[in-house]
Amino acid sequence: MDDIIATADFNARHWNFPQTGSIRPGDEQHYAMLTQLLIATYNPYKPAVLNWPKLEPEALARITSLPIWDIAVQTEIKASMRIEAFAATIRDPALKAALLHMASEEARHKDVLSRLVAAYDIPLKPDGTYQPPRDAEWGFMVTGYSECVDSFFAYGLFEMARRSGYFPPELVETFEPVVQEEGRHILFFTNWIAWHKAKMPLWRRPYFALKTAAVWVFLAYERMGIAKDVDGLQSGDANFTINGSKALADEMDPATLIDICLEEDKKRMSGYDPRLLRPTTMPKLARFARHFIRPKKRPA
Repeated sequence: MDDIIATADFNARHWNFPQTGSIRPGDEQHYAMLTQLLIATYNPYKPAVLNWPKLEPEALARITSLPIWDIAVQTEIKASMRIEAFAATIRDPALKAALLHMASEEARHKDVLSRLVAAYDIPLKPDGTYQPPRDAEWGFMVTGYSECVDSFFAYGLFEMARRSGYFPPELVETFEPVVQEEGRHILFFTNWIAWHKAKMPLWRRPYFALKTAAVWVFLAYERMGIAKDVDGLQSGDANFTINGSKALADEMDPATLIDICLEEDKKRMSGYDPRLLRPTTMPKLARFARHFIRPKKRPA
């Protein structure tokens, strides 16, 4: 059983398109690579059989106090719904199948999170009622670019929590496939954007560029709204991403976080065919910001 799990995990992190030679965004080979990526690297873990380890009281208090679980569950519900709505507009069977596969993985993430909060008695607000977006492409782009931002920082925060012991090793091991799965999603989305733009008529490209800019503006506004909600919590210690925990207090500075995010982003993308385009916006912004940020001086 351990060998089967290890093989599935390896296959989810490593994949090369069988056809050799150069590939350009928009050509038939790029499309074939794009549509095969998610299915070829699928990890068939089942949320129902994931092992949620028994936590020591201190670790349990840290996990249950994080103010992220409601947002995380709601995000996965909306992501699955938006991707399904976009898939319904696609005629090509290969791309439709890839999108529906992606939507099913997002739904599985929601199942994983639901089982986690049930295992540790974390209270959640009731699920809201979500309506599909009127513009299905807009909804898919919001989900895709949002995951590009969130995954980049999640890599770093997850790794910092692992190194510090904030997350017990057993819990890290259980949740790890979900984190890697999001990396596959943003790899798929990045290549879909490149393919979509390459196949787009010239007259439509300025409109699509404006639409993309509008998505980024929307995401910035959305995150400012979330940040205000988090800041308004009664217990500042519950805010993991800003205040951290005592275990992370010596490490949770912007320079260290950026360095680890960049390191983890490169590591998590390294196993996939180098001809696939990588997400670049967040790594470029992070490297630019890092030039102006120095690590905190630690006491001797």
